[in-house]
This record gives sequence, structure tokens and C-alpha cells, in this order.
Amino acid sequence: MLSLAISPCPNDTFIFDPLIHNRIDLDGLKFNYELHDVESLNNMALNGGIDMIKVSFFTYLLLQQNFVLLDSGSAMGFGNGPLLISKNKYTLEDLPGLRVAIPGRYTTAHMLFRIASPGVKNKEFMMFSEIEDAILTGRVDAGVIIHENRFTYEQKGLQKILDLGKYWEQLTGSPIPLGGIIARKGLGYNTINKLNRIMHRSVEYAMKHPAEAMPFVREHSQEMDEEVMKKHIHLYVNENTLSLGTGGKVALSKLQKIAREKGLIDD
Repeated sequence: MLSLAISPCPNDTFIFDPLIHNRIDLDGLKFNYELHDVESLNNMALNGGIDMIKVSFFTYLLLQQNFVLLDSGSAMGFGNGPLLISKNKYTLEDLPGLRVAIPGRYTTAHMLFRIASPGVKNKEFMMFSEIEDAILTGRVDAGVIIHENRFTYEQKGLQKILDLGKYWEQLTGSPIPLGGIIARKGLGYNTINKLNRIMHRSVEYAMKHPAEAMPFVREHSQEMDEEVMKKHIHLYVNENTLSLGTGGKVALSKLQKIAREKGLIDD
């Protein structure tokens, strides 16, 4: 029995539904799955002990010695990066004097924010789902939002300071690598090969039969509007999810290069 940990976000539950509910050939493997928020997953991976887990790509860069990235299952693409938002009108020049909420120390969102605005010291790390309210109540001045919050912040009277995804695209010309599925190298070559095949089948099946995955998606997104749920899946599940491809691998290589140049990861 292999341990599996993913997030309850619609894109993850969507692509993992065929695997979890045995809709595909699992090559004789069995899985015991857990659902956790993105930063909890990052910390679980950093602490070890999980066989297969969804993590932010920033976290993966810290774990390459012990984990391998699977070719399928990544959240990567154009126009779907984190957003820096606020209630009041601020510019990038204002940021060093502001309190900024970040959705987890080891998220790719935090890494991108550090690249775009390295002078900010007053950061507060919190659950991604708490950031909009933290801005509205004045607990923080600004915040970096991810996931479905990009579809709701304007309705709450909040405004965008910077689209960190577009910033990355302009900087590199590549899709933004947000998160991926990694497996412990200790599982061995044969098992990791099976996991690569299984993950590809699962993503492919979900993309071909989207209606079958939706009950599982809804089960773990009970407070999310149906339209937001579908937008979320459409935005984060794409051709790079089915396979990293050359473009995805180049994007990840650029992320690692820039992270090293900025001193965010060790050589």
C-alpha cells in the first residue's frame, strides 16, 4: 500500500479521481490517500514519509535529492499564476513598508513574490483561504492569492497590484510551474515507472471523462460555487498536466536557475 497525499483543490481531485476510484489500470499498486492544504503538503514532503505527494515546485527544488518529479499531474501554464492584491491602491514601490500575507513559506507563490519584490520583510504566512479576509479586516495590507481566490477577490472589493504569473511569463517566456506530483526515489525504478504510467492514465481519463470526476471534486469543494469549480479545473488542468513536455521541463529549469541566482535554493 503506497501513501498518497494531494490537496482538496478541484484540479487535484479532478485528475486523481480515476486513480483513487480504480477507473484505470493501477499496475497492481494500491493507494491510501490523504487530503491536505498546499503548505501542509509541502511540509509533509520536507519531513519525508509520504510515497507520492503533490507539492509546490519551490518545495520540489529543495527535495530533488530524495524525490523524483512525475511527468503527469503538474499545475503549470500561462495566465494562471498567483496574484498580489490589496484593498487600498498600492504600487510595487510601496511594498517594503507593508504587511503582506503569503500562502505558505514553501509555496511557489512565495518564491515568485521574493523574486519580484525582494525588499519586503514584514510577511505573514497563513492559509491561502484566509488571505482575502485578512486584507479586508486590516490584519495585513496586501496578500498573494492562489487557487480559486483569483476568481473572487474583485467581488470583495479588492484590487490587483501585480500578476505574478504574468511577471514570470514576461521574465522567462515560459509557463509558470506552480506544483507537481513527486515520488520517493526509495520506491525504486520499477515502482516509479508504474507511478508515471498510472498518473498519465489518471489525468488522461479525467480529461476524456470529466463528468465522472465531478462528484469527487464537489465532495471536497462544498463551499465553492459550481462555476468557480469548473473555471478552476479549466485553468489548472491542461496539456502540461498530461505531460510536462519540452516546454514544461524548460520552465522548471528556468525556475531552478533563477532560484539559485537569487539565493533561494542551494547550488
